[in-house]
Amino acid sequence: MGGFSFRQLIFALIVAILVWSSSIETCNARRGKHWRHSRGTFSSLYKKKGKNQGGIRGRNRNRNKNNHFQPLKNLWVRHRVVQNLMCSIMELKGMAFQAAWADACKVEASTMIVPSGYQFLVGPISFSGPYCQRNILFQLDGTIIAPTNSQAWGKGLLQWLEFTKLVGLSIKGKGTIDGRGSVWWTKSILDDPIDSEEKLRVPLVNVTVPEDPKVSSSLDEKMPSVKPTALRFYGNFNVTVTGITIQNSPQCHLKFDNCNGYTVLASHHLVTVPNTDGIHLQNSKNVLIHTADLACGDDCISIQTGCTNVYVHDVNCGPGHGISIGSLGKDGASACVSNITVRNVNMHNTMTGVRIKTWQGGSGSVQGVLFSNIQVSEVEFPIMIDQYYCDHSSCKNHTSNVALSNIAYENIRGTYTVKPVHVSCSDSTPCTDVKLTDIELKPMPKGYHMSGPFCWQAFGELYAPTIPEIDCLQVGKPSSSWDPDESGCAA
Repeated sequence: MGGFSFRQLIFALIVAILVWSSSIETCNARRGKHWRHSRGTFSSLYKKKGKNQGGIRGRNRNRNKNNHFQPLKNLWVRHRVVQNLMCSIMELKGMAFQAAWADACKVEASTMIVPSGYQFLVGPISFSGPYCQRNILFQLDGTIIAPTNSQAWGKGLLQWLEFTKLVGLSIKGKGTIDGRGSVWWTKSILDDPIDSEEKLRVPLVNVTVPEDPKVSSSLDEKMPSVKPTALRFYGNFNVTVTGITIQNSPQCHLKFDNCNGYTVLASHHLVTVPNTDGIHLQNSKNVLIHTADLACGDDCISIQTGCTNVYVHDVNCGPGHGISIGSLGKDGASACVSNITVRNVNMHNTMTGVRIKTWQGGSGSVQGVLFSNIQVSEVEFPIMIDQYYCDHSSCKNHTSNVALSNIAYENIRGTYTVKPVHVSCSDSTPCTDVKLTDIELKPMPKGYHMSGPFCWQAFGELYAPTIPEIDCLQVGKPSSSWDPDESGCAA
């Protein structure tokens, strides 16, 4: 009898330990200080894809036949994978994203899953990480879509989905982030600035410009004038974005600001609408972007002030406005960009190929840039430096400018439709050490007047024969060159 009681005691202890251990592994779905919900009226809803398009299964399945999305509530997952905490939204049957994130960020190397086969309607949200553990994986296999009503955006936001102050964050998967930006694009046809290089096109025949489309007042009332970025990273260290598709953003698709050490690969940005950048870099360093397909209405990649040690390779760009450094120096601002390498890029049907653009009146410098092995097809301006950039109808003349030095173009080949080379540098701050090597660009008529290479106040060297002949680049140094030490940028 006593032995039997002892076995019962041992069994009870084992059960108690298992129950206690299970409670530790469980995500509790409590909101903590690690999340922040941006302005908006809701956080997230989800929709199960499949034959039943009436919504999710359950007692409330047919409650609202016109609303396929049901609110997420308070259920979490209890899985443990090796020593990782895995928080799967599929198991939740309705927990809000920010509550899921609050639990995921408590455990190092945790995984938060957006499952395939599901569609989630998510309002503006910031996944804030000052107190989060390192190396969180955000596994995106399903679809996240943005709201299209004004109540969700308030008076306007700069971003929709934001990750801030995280270390070692990875976002990967085969899923999609869909900004559903068409409600902004119709309005933006009237008020978006025009890229300066569009003014250089001269049609072969007189073209009747259609009248601006009429935008109803109801549209003005629905959406704010500020168009958000789809996915923004701010103040992060060692971020990786892999495999996902970002599409239909109201404005910029993917933005990195004040980040150090991040990689973007096998990412797709698919949209052809006005003024929508693909990847936007600002105040960031040690950047690697490769194996990406970028199609947008503006720059495929835009590199702004404060960027250094940026390496872009094996990228497809088009349609869009090419890969650009700038614009820099607007409204007299100082800009510093250095050590930028762009190589092994294919561009098709873009306005510019590889471009540097600065405003008059700015200061600072761009130094150490290499554009190498660029294949262009039906590109209007394959090689472009424009130090007179202006996206208004007219701009004031200024003597100062962001200084450009040590800019190399090598092995740039393919076809152009307007002008092969356009290098227009500042009178007071000429471009120096511009190197052109193995340039072979052939005309392909496409409805515009075509002209030969143009250079202004550009000094440097030609290496190997070029097609067409580029005889406008001035060899050597200008009589009055600028001193890099006086640019205000760190060496």
